[in-house]
Amino acid sequence: MDSRKRQPLGIELVKRGIVTEEDIERALDYQKAEPKKKIGDILNILRACDPYILINAMGEILEEKAIYLKESDIKINVPDYISLDIARQYKAIPFEETNGRIKVCFADTSNRRAVDTVRLLLLNKGLIMDKYITFETNIDLILNSFTGSSESIDLNADVSGFIDSVIKTAMEKRASDIHIEPMQDGLRVRYRIDGQLINAANIGKEKMAQIIGRLKAISNMHQEKQEAQDGRIIMYPEYNIRVSSQRNIYGEKFVLRLLKKNEDVRSIFELGFKNDENLLKSAFNKKNSISVIAAPTGEGKTTTLYSIIDYLNKEQINITTIEDPVEIRINGLNQIEVDPKTSFADSLRTVLRQDPDIILVGEIRDSETAEIAMQAGQTGHYVLSTIHTIDAIEVITRLRKMGVSNYDISSTLATSVSQRLVRRLCKNCAKERDYTEQEKEIIKGIGKKYNIEFDLSGKTYDAVGCKKCNNTGYYDRIGIFEVLLIDDEMKALIAENGSVMDIRNVAIKNGYVPLIIDGINRVIDGTTNLQEINNKLAMF
Repeated sequence: MDSRKRQPLGIELVKRGIVTEEDIERALDYQKAEPKKKIGDILNILRACDPYILINAMGEILEEKAIYLKESDIKINVPDYISLDIARQYKAIPFEETNGRIKVCFADTSNRRAVDTVRLLLLNKGLIMDKYITFETNIDLILNSFTGSSESIDLNADVSGFIDSVIKTAMEKRASDIHIEPMQDGLRVRYRIDGQLINAANIGKEKMAQIIGRLKAISNMHQEKQEAQDGRIIMYPEYNIRVSSQRNIYGEKFVLRLLKKNEDVRSIFELGFKNDENLLKSAFNKKNSISVIAAPTGEGKTTTLYSIIDYLNKEQINITTIEDPVEIRINGLNQIEVDPKTSFADSLRTVLRQDPDIILVGEIRDSETAEIAMQAGQTGHYVLSTIHTIDAIEVITRLRKMGVSNYDISSTLATSVSQRLVRRLCKNCAKERDYTEQEKEIIKGIGKKYNIEFDLSGKTYDAVGCKKCNNTGYYDRIGIFEVLLIDDEMKALIAENGSVMDIRNVAIKNGYVPLIIDGINRVIDGTTNLQEINNKLAMF
C-alpha cells in the first residue's frame, strides 16, 4: 500500500475498530527491521485481525477495489498476459478476464510505474485493466507456487541431505548466490539467477536450529557465536563456496556465494563487447597508463577484467593481479589475494618492486590506492582496475573526489569503460511481436538525442517464461558497454578542471557512444527487450 499514507491508514484502521493502537505499535516496531514493508502487509503478517476484514477495510480507506487473493481466484493462465518476471517485479497478478476487461491485483496501487507498465502491456493485448489491491504476501505465495522452484529440493531429507540438495540444485540452476533467511514463520531459501532472486523453498521453524548448526559446521564457523561471520564450504570439488552470516530479528541469515573452480575465461566479445578488434586494441593495449572498468556492484566488472587480462596475457609479459578474492585462476599470471591484514594499497606497493608490466588491481576503493595506481601508470606500467560509478565519464569525477589531481588524471587515465549486465531473452519461450507506438517513440527519442537513427522495421520480443528459464522469460546475461577513450582534447579539458558536462560534450563530438545506445542495439538484434534495458538504465 502507499507508504505516503502509512500513518493515516493506521489511524483510520484504529478509528474503525479494525485493529488496536497496540497492533499499530507492534507493526511500527516490525517496520523498523523491515522498512520496505507496508503497514497493511505487516498487520496481516502479525495476524492483527481477520485478513478478509483487513483488506476490505484498507480498500475502502484507499478508495480501491480489494480482494484477499488466493490461488483458487486465478481464472486465467497468468504468463499468457504478463510474464512472471514482470509479475514479480511489479508485484502484480492478473486473475480474471471477462468481455475485454481484465482484473489485476497489485500489492501497491500507488506505484504509478507498476500500474502504468502493466496497464500498457495489457492494452497492447486489447484488454482494459481493472486494478485491485491485495497483500504482498498473497502475491508472493501465488507467484512462488507458479515457479515451482523447489521441485528439485528434497524437503523431506534429513538436515545434511536438505542442505546438500539446496546447494546442488543451485548449481544445476546456475545460481550465483543462495540466501537462507530466517523469517517469522520459518526459513526461506532463495537463489540469485541471472541477477534476480527467485524463491526456492520455505521450511518450517522446527528445523531452523539444525539447519543453522549444519551450515556453521560445514562452513568452519563458530557454533556459539551469533555475530556476523565469514566461512567457506570446500565439500564440492568444482566450486569454491564463500559463506557469510548476519543476525536479523528472527535469527541468523546465511548467504552462500558459488564460485566455479577452473572456469574458462570467456572472451570479451562473448561478454557483449563490440566485436571490433581495433577498438579493443585502442582501449586496452596500453603502456604508461591506467584503464578503468566502471559500474555499480554486481554488474560484471571483475569478469570483464579477467577477459581483458586473458587477452593481454603473453609469455613475455609479467602480469600481476591483486584481488579480493581471487575468483578465477589463470595460468601464467601472478595472482595475489588480499587478506584482512593487508590492503590493496599495501599489496600494490610490494608488487611495484616485482618488475611487473601489467598490474590488475581488483578495485580502487580509496585515495591511497588511487594515488599509488596512478603513480604506477606514470612509471612505465599498465594498470587495470575497477571503480564504482554510473558511467564512463563519471570516473573522472570519482577520481577527483578521491583527491587525484587533474594533472594526474589527464596524464594517466587512458580508457574508461562502463557496463551493465542485462538478461538475455530465453530462446525457448520468447514471444515475437511488433513494436508498440510508445516503444518506437522512446527509441526514436533516444536516437534523436544522440543523432542516431535506429532501424525499427523488425520485431521485438516479450519475456514469457518456461521451465528452462525458471519461468522468468530470461536465460543468462550479456554485457552492454560504453567506451571512453581519453584523447588529447579531453586530456587538456580535464587538466583545466573542465566540468563533466563539457567533457561529455567533447566526448560525444569525438565519437563516444553512451551505454543506452548499446542497450537499444541489443533490443533491436533480439538479444533482450526494452523493459530489461529500462530496468537497468531507467529510460522511462
